[in-house]
Amino acid sequence: MSVALFEPYTLRSLTVPNRVWMAPMCQYSAEMTGPNAGVATDWHFAHYASRATGGTGLILVEATAVSPEGRISPADLGLWNDTQTEALRRIAGFLKDHGTVAGIQIGHAGRKASTKRPWEGRGPVPEDGPGWQPVAPSPVEFAEGHPVPTELTVERIHEITGQFADAARRALDAGFQVVEIHGAHGYLIGEFLSPHSNHRTDAYGGSFENRTRLALEVVDAVRAVWPEELPVFFRVSATDWLAERGWTADETVRFAALLREHGVDLLDVSSGGNGGPAEIPVGPGYQVPFAARVKAETGLPVAAVGLITESDQAEKIVANGEADAVLLGRELLRDASWARRAARDLGATTHPAPPPYAWAI
Repeated sequence: MSVALFEPYTLRSLTVPNRVWMAPMCQYSAEMTGPNAGVATDWHFAHYASRATGGTGLILVEATAVSPEGRISPADLGLWNDTQTEALRRIAGFLKDHGTVAGIQIGHAGRKASTKRPWEGRGPVPEDGPGWQPVAPSPVEFAEGHPVPTELTVERIHEITGQFADAARRALDAGFQVVEIHGAHGYLIGEFLSPHSNHRTDAYGGSFENRTRLALEVVDAVRAVWPEELPVFFRVSATDWLAERGWTADETVRFAALLREHGVDLLDVSSGGNGGPAEIPVGPGYQVPFAARVKAETGLPVAAVGLITESDQAEKIVANGEADAVLLGRELLRDASWARRAARDLGATTHPAPPPYAWAI
């Protein structure tokens, strides 16, 4: 009997061995200052290597900043210099050597930049410490206690678009096979998409066409430097979960069709993260219907994410055509070999385990 979750999946010329993928999850474990700021450490290598040996089909390395001020926290990974590129090369090489497709998410935190690591509490890092002044489409703070960000000029917007392209070039040089543009969770691109955070009146604000302009310009810039034979992903928050003045699921479907026209190969469908009085009905698979709707109405391939924890649950999502793959987050933090365990549960096989582990699989 065929098991959909463990069928290979091909995008452009790239084939992923199964549909169990690792969502990008920040580790907040890079050096914070000095010449090694933003450089991947042994922690990152061990973290991603263990999920590769555990049978994960594709791993998206955590949100990696396109510039120093684009980091969510001072301890985030970066991809703006050669030292960072070389450290990531080691990770990408190991993943590929063990049958896992190596992907990386690139992003800019916008008004949510310069914040503390989660285990240090919430809120901004002081500028007189390792922090900095965040930027955004409009001078609207993310939440109480956060600084009012500096409104970006059009010239600066264009510079950031170029930084995304530069980061994509470096990702390719480091050996990654998939690049994902982070447009979700209230970070910079998502801030431009949503009228909740974008109050501009120029060509980058107001109408749907204007609010999506930066996202599409970034996609075009990345696609121009990324090989034709390799896929580009985009992560979106399908909704802000706001009753008024937020980004909506209807807009996501309309936007997904545009992304497809601009060369995006798969939409990573999440939700929320842009602040405000959001009421989110969190529960198992709560974001899957958004992915299913995008797939059904646009034909754009999608990956579903959000409290997908059980092998049967993941299999049904893929087998029913709600998504082309599942992206696991916290479940892969709990169990690095989730993919191999799910294959056993479902009576399937996946790509071979490393020889030192094979006797136990």
